[in-house]
Amino acid sequence: MGRAVSSVVGVVLLISLVLVGAGTISLVLATEPPGPTPMSSFELAVDADTDELSITHRGGESIDLTETRILVEFEGRRLVHQPPVPFFAARGFESGPGGPFNSASDNSWRPGETGTLELASTNSPALTPDSTVTVRIVTDGTEIARLRTVA
Repeated sequence: MGRAVSSVVGVVLLISLVLVGAGTISLVLATEPPGPTPMSSFELAVDADTDELSITHRGGESIDLTETRILVEFEGRRLVHQPPVPFFAARGFESGPGGPFNSASDNSWRPGETGTLELASTNSPALTPDSTVTVRIVTDGTEIARLRTVA
Protein backbone atom coordinates (compact mmCIF):
# COMPACT_ATOMS: atom_id res chain seq x y z
CA MET A 1 0.00 0.00 0.00
CA GLY A 2 2.95 2.37 0.56
CA ARG A 3 3.91 2.24 -3.12
CA ALA A 4 0.43 3.19 -4.34
CA VAL A 5 0.35 6.24 -2.08
CA SER A 6 3.83 7.25 -3.30
CA SER A 7 2.67 7.05 -6.94
CA VAL A 8 -0.38 9.24 -6.26
CA VAL A 9 1.68 11.81 -4.35
CA GLY A 10 4.24 11.87 -7.17
CA VAL A 11 1.55 12.42 -9.83
CA VAL A 12 -0.06 15.22 -7.78
CA LEU A 13 3.32 16.93 -7.35
CA LEU A 14 4.12 16.69 -11.06
CA ILE A 15 0.72 18.12 -12.04
CA SER A 16 1.19 20.96 -9.52
CA LEU A 17 4.62 21.79 -10.95
CA VAL A 18 3.26 21.83 -14.51
CA LEU A 19 0.37 24.12 -13.52
CA VAL A 20 2.64 26.54 -11.64
CA GLY A 21 5.09 26.61 -14.57
CA ALA A 22 2.30 27.20 -17.11
CA GLY A 23 0.86 29.98 -14.94
CA THR A 24 4.23 31.69 -14.64
CA ILE A 25 4.87 31.51 -18.39
CA SER A 26 1.41 32.89 -19.23
CA LEU A 27 1.89 35.75 -16.76
CA VAL A 28 5.24 36.67 -18.31
CA LEU A 29 3.81 36.54 -21.83
CA ALA A 30 0.71 38.56 -20.88
CA THR A 31 2.72 41.38 -19.29
CA GLU A 32 3.26 44.16 -21.80
CA PRO A 33 6.80 45.56 -21.79
CA PRO A 34 7.06 49.29 -21.02
CA GLY A 35 7.08 51.63 -24.00
CA PRO A 36 10.23 53.41 -25.05
CA THR A 37 11.29 56.37 -22.91
CA PRO A 38 11.14 59.66 -24.82
CA MET A 39 14.59 61.02 -25.56
CA SER A 40 14.51 64.77 -24.96
CA SER A 41 16.64 67.49 -23.39
CA PHE A 42 15.47 70.37 -21.20
CA GLU A 43 16.78 73.53 -19.56
CA LEU A 44 15.62 74.98 -16.23
CA ALA A 45 15.65 78.68 -15.29
CA VAL A 46 14.43 80.03 -11.94
CA ASP A 47 13.81 83.63 -10.87
CA ALA A 48 13.58 83.97 -7.07
CA ASP A 49 12.39 87.60 -7.35
CA THR A 50 9.26 86.65 -9.33
CA ASP A 51 8.90 83.07 -8.00
CA GLU A 52 8.87 81.82 -11.59
CA LEU A 53 10.19 78.54 -12.96
CA SER A 54 10.75 78.14 -16.71
CA ILE A 55 11.50 74.82 -18.36
CA THR A 56 12.51 74.86 -22.02
CA HIS A 57 12.27 71.76 -24.20
CA ARG A 58 15.63 71.97 -25.99
CA GLY A 59 15.30 69.04 -28.36
CA GLY A 60 14.21 65.50 -28.96
CA GLU A 61 10.76 63.97 -28.97
CA SER A 62 7.55 65.82 -28.11
CA ILE A 63 6.17 65.04 -24.65
CA ASP A 64 2.51 64.21 -23.96
CA LEU A 65 1.70 66.33 -20.90
CA THR A 66 -1.41 64.30 -20.04
CA GLU A 67 1.01 61.49 -19.07
CA THR A 68 3.61 63.78 -17.46
CA ARG A 69 4.28 64.99 -13.93
CA ILE A 70 6.58 67.85 -12.96
CA LEU A 71 8.07 67.38 -9.46
CA VAL A 72 9.74 70.40 -7.83
CA GLU A 73 12.11 70.58 -4.84
CA PHE A 74 13.86 73.51 -3.15
CA GLU A 75 16.97 72.60 -1.17
CA GLY A 76 15.94 68.93 -1.26
CA ARG A 77 12.43 69.59 0.11
CA ARG A 78 9.46 68.85 -2.16
CA LEU A 79 6.90 71.57 -2.72
CA VAL A 80 3.72 70.89 -0.77
CA HIS A 81 1.65 71.52 -3.92
CA GLN A 82 3.15 70.14 -7.13
CA PRO A 83 2.12 71.57 -10.52
CA PRO A 84 -0.59 69.42 -12.14
CA VAL A 85 0.43 70.13 -15.75
CA PRO A 86 -1.38 71.10 -17.82
CA PHE A 87 -3.54 73.43 -15.69
CA PHE A 88 -5.01 76.90 -15.56
CA ALA A 89 -5.68 77.37 -11.86
CA ALA A 90 -4.10 75.09 -9.28
CA ARG A 91 -3.47 75.20 -5.56
CA GLY A 92 0.00 76.57 -4.79
CA PHE A 93 0.45 78.29 -8.16
CA GLU A 94 -0.63 81.56 -9.72
CA SER A 95 -3.27 81.16 -12.42
CA GLY A 96 -2.37 81.02 -16.07
CA PRO A 97 0.91 79.12 -16.49
CA GLY A 98 2.66 79.80 -19.78
CA GLY A 99 3.26 77.72 -22.85
CA PRO A 100 2.40 74.04 -22.93
CA PHE A 101 1.75 73.99 -19.15
CA ASN A 102 -1.47 75.96 -19.73
CA SER A 103 -4.61 73.84 -20.06
CA ALA A 104 -5.56 75.80 -23.20
CA SER A 105 -2.57 74.23 -25.00
CA ASP A 106 -2.81 71.04 -27.04
CA ASN A 107 -1.11 69.03 -24.23
CA SER A 108 1.98 68.38 -26.34
CA TRP A 109 5.36 69.85 -25.28
CA ARG A 110 7.50 70.29 -28.38
CA PRO A 111 11.16 71.24 -28.85
CA GLY A 112 11.59 75.01 -28.60
CA GLU A 113 8.60 75.51 -26.29
CA THR A 114 9.00 76.92 -22.78
CA GLY A 115 6.59 76.12 -19.98
CA THR A 116 6.41 78.59 -17.09
CA LEU A 117 4.98 78.32 -13.59
CA GLU A 118 4.65 81.01 -10.95
CA LEU A 119 4.54 79.90 -7.32
CA ALA A 120 1.83 81.27 -5.05
CA SER A 121 2.75 82.48 -1.58
CA THR A 122 0.60 79.64 -0.19
CA ASN A 123 3.05 76.99 -1.43
CA SER A 124 6.02 75.91 0.64
CA PRO A 125 8.90 75.80 1.05
CA ALA A 126 9.40 79.34 -0.19
CA LEU A 127 11.76 80.00 -3.08
CA THR A 128 14.69 82.08 -1.83
CA PRO A 129 17.69 83.52 -3.64
CA ASP A 130 20.62 81.09 -3.85
CA SER A 131 18.45 78.05 -3.12
CA THR A 132 19.07 74.92 -5.16
CA VAL A 133 16.06 74.01 -7.27
CA THR A 134 15.55 70.49 -8.63
CA VAL A 135 12.87 69.63 -11.17
CA ARG A 136 12.11 66.07 -12.21
CA ILE A 137 10.10 65.39 -15.35
CA VAL A 138 8.30 62.04 -15.18
CA THR A 139 6.43 60.60 -18.17
CA ASP A 140 4.45 57.35 -18.01
CA GLY A 141 6.02 56.65 -14.60
CA THR A 142 9.59 57.00 -15.93
CA GLU A 143 11.87 59.90 -15.05
CA ILE A 144 13.03 61.41 -18.34
CA ALA A 145 14.91 64.41 -16.92
CA ARG A 146 16.34 65.71 -13.65
CA LEU A 147 17.22 69.40 -13.85
CA ARG A 148 19.05 71.38 -11.19
CA THR A 149 19.91 75.07 -10.92
CA VAL A 150 20.43 77.80 -8.32
CA ALA A 151 17.78 80.50 -7.97
